[in-house]
Amino acid sequence: MRITRKYAKIRISPPGPKARKIIKDDKKFISPSIIRYYPLVVESISNFIVRDVDGNQYIDFNSGLLCLNVGGSNKKVIEAISKQLLKFTHYSYTDFYYELIPKVAREIIEITPGKFDKRVFFSNSGAEAIEAAMKLSRWYRKKPIFMAFIGAFHGRTFGAMSLTASKLVQREGFFPLLPNIYHVPYPYCYRCPLRETYPECGLACVDFIEEQYLSKFVPPGDVAAFFAEPIQGEGGYVVPPPNYFKKLFKLLKKHGILLVIDEIQTGMGRTGKWFAIEHFGVIPDIITIGKAVASGLPLGVTVAKKNIMNWPPGSHATTFGGNPLALAAASAVISEIKDKNLIKNALDQGNYIKKRLNEMMEKYEIIGDVRGLGLMIGLEIVRDKRSKRPGIKEARKIMIRAWKRGLAIILAGRSTIRIAPPLTITREAVDEGIEILEESIKETIER
Repeated sequence: MRITRKYAKIRISPPGPKARKIIKDDKKFISPSIIRYYPLVVESISNFIVRDVDGNQYIDFNSGLLCLNVGGSNKKVIEAISKQLLKFTHYSYTDFYYELIPKVAREIIEITPGKFDKRVFFSNSGAEAIEAAMKLSRWYRKKPIFMAFIGAFHGRTFGAMSLTASKLVQREGFFPLLPNIYHVPYPYCYRCPLRETYPECGLACVDFIEEQYLSKFVPPGDVAAFFAEPIQGEGGYVVPPPNYFKKLFKLLKKHGILLVIDEIQTGMGRTGKWFAIEHFGVIPDIITIGKAVASGLPLGVTVAKKNIMNWPPGSHATTFGGNPLALAAASAVISEIKDKNLIKNALDQGNYIKKRLNEMMEKYEIIGDVRGLGLMIGLEIVRDKRSKRPGIKEARKIMIRAWKRGLAIILAGRSTIRIAPPLTITREAVDEGIEILEESIKETIER
């Protein structure tokens, strides 16, 4: 029975004939290192609606991998890019000046946490923003060691990949990686690596860092920086306890270690604040931004305290970073989020989605955990609630069945469904998307 919906419209079972032809050519010419979640061939995007080349229409619950916070083909962003396009497309901001550079830097400084003087470095991507933060923190501290979390994803360039500890395939075959990087357990309370229970544990995972790492084999005086996602993205949309980062920050400051917060997925209003770390009452030394900052155009941003970002001319630069088209887009994104009050919408819709998902969790044995902030929500699929065995096959089946029905969602971690629609999503579209998701869950259980 074909269901008529307002937003999700499947006219031909995907992938259709046009899509199959493009996929065939893609496999012939494109590096096999790239993984696609399913054969969706995009033709156009309008706000939270994605259309494929065969005329099918999908509700976007992944925001182009969290890049399209203000929606696809946003009018204000397109106008800003078009206006700049008629002036010039490039002239290397690390060699010359143009007006957008200090303008956008000021706008970003104003929205990042901390009422102190800051400086900005523009690059081309989130991974490059991480690389800049690695170089900067090592230069400032004159120390050789970095620390990061198990389950972290910070990118795939060599330095960023060395911090990443999410999936073996992202590291296997590329050793030796950057030396002197140590990974510690992330506060994944649903699957606590220390087999503890929050809040009775008293955040034993922070004590573990000090007692088992900094007191035994990682000299704290040799650590330049600790890199952290405020909410783990690729690791499974894992949200730490509310007081976790305060305790961690206190430990780091005790030893003079810089805190670098990776807001590449979580930033730009995604979690109901400009940046997710604001939920945890901590002001980091360095913040990295990417993805949604320029609505999917190539832009990475590294923001640091002014006294930290005081390295000499020539110590770090880039040819294409701070591209004027990307900067124009970034300025429009910030303006759109403010003007449309999208941060509030992210909170409102996110709270509603979690309420709906928690109701579903009561009904279905296959849903083990619901977690998230704003419109960054994880739905962890398990074989059964008692054992908590990851429902890896089940999660994939749910994702594919949802896509076949007109809902574009993707996975994270081992078996977590990511729910991250644009901040512009409406309640009506949310309801339709959740309806499709529940249908897909029920079909997976029944089969």
